[in-house]
Amino acid sequence: MNNELLENRTFSEIAVGDTASLTKSFSNDDIALFSYISGDVNPAHLDKDYAASDLFHHIIAQGVLTAGLISAVLGTKLPGPGTIYLAQELKFHAPVSPGDTITAQVTVRELIPEKHRVILDCHCLNQDGKDVLSGTATVQAPTEKVTRHAIALPEVRLLRHEFLRNLLAKAASGVALHTAIAYPCDEISLLAATEAAARGLITPILVGPEALIRATAAQYKLDISGFRIEEARTSADAARRAVALVHEGAARALMKGALHTDELLHEVMHETTGLRTGSRLSHVYVMDVPSYPKPLLITDAAINICPNLPEKHSIVQNAIGLAQALGIKTPRVAILAAVETVNPAMQATLDAAALCKMAERGQITGAILDGPLAFDNAISAEAAAQKHIVSTVAGQADILLVPDIESGNMLAKQLTFLANADAAGIVLGAAVPIILTSRADNDRARLASCAIAVMMANAYG
Repeated sequence: MNNELLENRTFSEIAVGDTASLTKSFSNDDIALFSYISGDVNPAHLDKDYAASDLFHHIIAQGVLTAGLISAVLGTKLPGPGTIYLAQELKFHAPVSPGDTITAQVTVRELIPEKHRVILDCHCLNQDGKDVLSGTATVQAPTEKVTRHAIALPEVRLLRHEFLRNLLAKAASGVALHTAIAYPCDEISLLAATEAAARGLITPILVGPEALIRATAAQYKLDISGFRIEEARTSADAARRAVALVHEGAARALMKGALHTDELLHEVMHETTGLRTGSRLSHVYVMDVPSYPKPLLITDAAINICPNLPEKHSIVQNAIGLAQALGIKTPRVAILAAVETVNPAMQATLDAAALCKMAERGQITGAILDGPLAFDNAISAEAAAQKHIVSTVAGQADILLVPDIESGNMLAKQLTFLANADAAGIVLGAAVPIILTSRADNDRARLASCAIAVMMANAYG
């Protein structure tokens, strides 16, 4: 709660030479928030790559953002509450950068009794005492005394999705991935195809009834004129043909369209014509959680309902492979349960202990495993320390292996809808990556799912 007491100076209390000041350090978040409020998206303020080649060779704050400190001094200190801002003259002398500490100072130059006007000299100085801004303000001072506690400001968080943004850029820098889209007969699946193609991520092959696909595209004004269409009468036929395109070498990834997931996976798992490998199929959500410092992989929240120990072995090894394809050289795997100790009455804790021992003996490779760990201990070093958990995984997990589909599904959706995370989904364990899209996905999540498929296909070779 803000207990600062605001007290103004009425016109009769002000004398020439009176002064007041306010100091603030500026951050990248301050600059981004002002850009959001004002609509000023000048790359000099937001794009470090652009700014590196600009006049000052680094990101700078908006001049008016710095000038806002003068307004704050006038409105809260001198004259304070009740002041009416009439005019402001500004001269900008030097840039303000993230990390700079700026002191705004106003000094009364002249008093004009008519209409209680006050003219003030204004200066903003950085931490080195250098004048970055100067000017003159004209205000109408209050005539009635005001003393009030400052209103507590709401907490503001900027939700950044840097990982997915960087992932899209990296995936789009290579060759577009030929992707067979099974039964793209609704807006969502066609929109996903056109968006990903426009970003250079995939080259779509639309598999389904051509007339219906074209009619759907026309209804939603989506341009599919450059896409190859493979005729398939029903959704089952489309799934079968999409898998066949992989065998023919025409496609290196699959994407689910307007058909049930199990309908597509039935063809993927077919004994003779499918895309089975030695691994079990599993699903991974790659979560970009704004409050977590790195990507968080959650598995399995969509395919394996209640996996046993051998199935969890495959699930975690699949996720490790994905993490490595995304650039996480040695991912840290937290095996989740409700408690941090092994309890014979809780199968998840027994499986966690067994998986950790399997990793020690080389049966699971490429990662550091620990468990059982409760969710808070897996992602919070503070929570782990409070429970005296000594672990190289606790508080810094890259992969969360959940006990079953219900817990995984709830966890992923809680992060999405309560923590503003973006979730990109991919199915692993087949001969090619399989992209699953959802109506609840935003455009960034849909594109990220395609980008992950590109990274996995490149890893497959």
